[in-house]
Amino acid sequence: VYKRQELNKSGHKIDDVILFDVEDQLLFERIEGRRVHLPSGRTYHVKFNPPKEDGKDDVTGEPLIQRKDDTHATLEKRLKNYHGYTTPLIDYFNKRGNLRRIDARQSADKVLGQIISYLGSPRNNQSS
Repeated sequence: VYKRQELNKSGHKIDDVILFDVEDQLLFERIEGRRVHLPSGRTYHVKFNPPKEDGKDDVTGEPLIQRKDDTHATLEKRLKNYHGYTTPLIDYFNKRGNLRRIDARQSADKVLGQIISYLGSPRNNQSS
């Protein structure tokens, strides 16, 4: 409610809001499986984008790490906060008719295509 009131007071007109819709369980799988090569910033995933050799960077052969914050407990806390803050905003914009949902389970290219499509097209359900 506070965030919505702040938005209303700001005087900014919000045409559309994009929600990247994905189940929490998939987020846990994505975060817990992420591996990083710190010197280069290259990222891998044990399931979705595994390195050629388990635990090693494809380019240098150096070890990959799991970031300290890529844990179930950390994400659980973040998601609790996220849902607490965003659920009222999602409801508010959904009722106004300007919430655009994107299925974030898709590939990054498909998500980007959907974003571009939304930004370039007028809403079917105009509301004021």
